[in-house]
Amino acid sequence: MTLTASPPRIPKPAVKPETKATTRRREKRAGAVLMAPFFALFIIVFLVPLGTSLWLSLFSQDEPGLGFGPEHTVFIGLRSYAAVLTDPTFLNGLLVVLLYCAIYIPLMVVGALALALLLDSGMAKLTRWAQLSLFLPHAVPGIIAAIIWLYLYTPGLSPIIDLFAQADITINFLGLNAVLPSIVNIALWSNLGYNMVIFYAALKAIPTEVVEASVVDGAGPVRTAVWVKTPMIRASIVTVVMFTLVWSLQLFTEPVLLNQATPAINSRYSPNMYIFDAAFTRNNYSMSAAAAVILLVFTIALSYFVTRWTNRQEAS
Repeated sequence: MTLTASPPRIPKPAVKPETKATTRRREKRAGAVLMAPFFALFIIVFLVPLGTSLWLSLFSQDEPGLGFGPEHTVFIGLRSYAAVLTDPTFLNGLLVVLLYCAIYIPLMVVGALALALLLDSGMAKLTRWAQLSLFLPHAVPGIIAAIIWLYLYTPGLSPIIDLFAQADITINFLGLNAVLPSIVNIALWSNLGYNMVIFYAALKAIPTEVVEASVVDGAGPVRTAVWVKTPMIRASIVTVVMFTLVWSLQLFTEPVLLNQATPAINSRYSPNMYIFDAAFTRNNYSMSAAAAVILLVFTIALSYFVTRWTNRQEAS
């Protein structure tokens, strides 16, 4: 009988446990890799255009010799900003946009929230079809929506105006006093269903126990909707208000199309139209860039004010 010797055991090297510093470095590297696409797009889409606008606003193209000399770039400093801020048409455009926000944002938020609460209550029939029909106008491009409503606002073409005329009611949707509500109506038709879906999704995340407890305590459907459900989706409401505010300050598509049919809207009706007119009609890129920077600062300041106000309301 022969005995075979077993191979010698090779001790395994001891594995050093990861330190907290090593784990933290690995997490930072993973976070940097995941955030790299966002920062790349942020630089390309936001910082580069912003830097270009700032540069254009501080320089201008000068052609000496009554326009026959060679064109060269000259530094003009803040003269473009002073010209924009003292231009009555630009200031009037800011007032128009603020009035548009004052009308449009409350109607949008209250209307979308009311529709979402109605669908969530179960009182509406065929909920999915109702959501689809309300969301469908948002799928229509903004320029197409403006063309549709321009047809409905034009006398001689609009069946709505003809219907009112049969009842001896004369309405000029493109008149001086009605053109802004007409623009608000187009925006509501396009975006009401989209924001309603956001509110409806937030309402579906509310625990059913909370709603059942309010019913047990004797709260009716209206009181439950106003005092129980609405405060619990405050974050969604603030988000919708912020996005709607930023979008409203960029008012452009609707008035650009409507100004072809009414003298109540000129080429500088809103700040964005002023920027477009300065760049592509007057060829004053310095003034256009300055107006764009001013509008950006105005939007950031207004958004900051709304955020601070909502935070104070929530804290109180």
